[in-house]
Amino acid sequence: MMRSDEVKKGYQRAPNRALLRSLGVTDREIGMPFIGIANAWNDIVPGHTHLRTLAGKIREGITAAGGVPFEFGVIGICDGVAMGHEGMRYSLPSRENIADSVELMADAHRFDGMVLLGTCDKIVPGMLMAAVRCNIPSIVVTGGAMLPGYLEGRDLSLIDIFEGVGKVAAGSMSEADLGTLECAAMPGCGSCQGLYTANTMACMTEAMGMSLPGCAAIPAVDAAKLRIARESGERILALVHDGVCPRDIITKESLENAIRVDMALGGSTNTVLHLMAIASEADVDLSLDSFIRIADQVPHICHMQPSGPHSMLALHRSGGIPAVLNALSGLLHNSATVSGMRIGEIAQKARVSPKGIIRTIADPVNAAGGLRILFGSLAPKGAVIKSAAVPSGAWKLSGPARVFDGEQEAMAAILSRNINEGDVVIIRYEGPQGSPGMPEMLSPTSAIVGLGYSRVALVTDGRFSGGTRGPCIGHVTPEAAVGGPIGLVREGDRITIDLHARTLDLEVGAGELETRRKEWKPRVRQVQGVLARYASMVGQADRGAVLEKR
Repeated sequence: MMRSDEVKKGYQRAPNRALLRSLGVTDREIGMPFIGIANAWNDIVPGHTHLRTLAGKIREGITAAGGVPFEFGVIGICDGVAMGHEGMRYSLPSRENIADSVELMADAHRFDGMVLLGTCDKIVPGMLMAAVRCNIPSIVVTGGAMLPGYLEGRDLSLIDIFEGVGKVAAGSMSEADLGTLECAAMPGCGSCQGLYTANTMACMTEAMGMSLPGCAAIPAVDAAKLRIARESGERILALVHDGVCPRDIITKESLENAIRVDMALGGSTNTVLHLMAIASEADVDLSLDSFIRIADQVPHICHMQPSGPHSMLALHRSGGIPAVLNALSGLLHNSATVSGMRIGEIAQKARVSPKGIIRTIADPVNAAGGLRILFGSLAPKGAVIKSAAVPSGAWKLSGPARVFDGEQEAMAAILSRNINEGDVVIIRYEGPQGSPGMPEMLSPTSAIVGLGYSRVALVTDGRFSGGTRGPCIGHVTPEAAVGGPIGLVREGDRITIDLHARTLDLEVGAGELETRRKEWKPRVRQVQGVLARYASMVGQADRGAVLEKR
């Protein structure tokens, strides 16, 4: 019996069938599997403007394989457009909305299977959360990266523009030159070009087995993306017939494979939030301990933007994620995938370019994985840094705290050059509950780089874009709004950072901190609607900033 029989089988379902017939569903199709296509198309997100075309190929595949496609819309927020203003508070909460909307559509209409089509930062994690929540056969098609921009002999990405803002403030670039850069950097559809959050999550999706081999790195405009969309539409019917569900694919072992690939590539810090949120929905026990352990086991073998020179296009030309799996052979669990092959078989069959950008584990970019989890008196429950993007000379820093209760205050101080080399910029009350929404801090981190600072650290209970580079520590937990030590820091306090030892400390005595705690009052931001509801329910970053079950 198919799940969709609940809406179409028996005389009691004549009204339901009548509605389906009004859609043009034929007698023959009534007896076929019903497949939902969750399509995050819109024309405000560059990563999504081409998804209508991919959805068409998915529909072709579903129909050819004997299913009936039903397409529905899913929201999507462009983090780049939302960056640096109040709009960024809505980005992370949208992940929960996406998961809810997919669940509502899939379960209300009793789809037999789903194809999840999205590209950007919160959309793919939200879809994966819905997949394991509904646990019906599902496959993910990620939309692919944008081609690099180009100007005067060099490739460009969005981060060049963000860092250009700091260069204008420093006087090293004119506004006219920034305008020229702005017009050249983003040549068309697709997610931003480097290993930022959108592309990192595409890689994680493939590594955990939820998309077909090669899907993650294929550029948005490449015909191979059309072909893999068609193949994914066909493949979902096999998953339905075989009863293969997301919880058969997304396990502790497959999530750890995703973390291994993340470490090898030096991906976005946001994957810590998203992988733990997916694990929470799948009832898999995944914690920061897994990231700590795997970071010691897996070296950083691919020097991707923004910390390195290579774009997603270069990764695709080097063999994509299958080639990365090949390089990590022996370090991976042999998990199942939606392709029907196991990870080991995909790795063995991978096309590996001899002149590609993927190095071996014997000759890595860095001996340790690309992310590090820090603990200490400033972050008792943890904080995250993309260590792959930190110069070796900045792995150990100690300096006076420059304290700002929010991103806008900090940004004003940075652009006015009211920050000194050696300072540790603290941006607080930007956590999941306190902000609310845990916004990304790409504007201040890029401004610091653009202004030419080399030993200014940034520490926040908010989070960072995958495009951030330098000594930038996010996800400080507990956050300021719930009484975490970051809320007790005062201007001039000494902060010590040691990435070798994985520590983040506030050099203030316990007695003084206790006195401050008694005097402390939380800073409450007045919000309404979605943000108010989110703030009342969201948990801390060390568990994925998921809505708490009460």
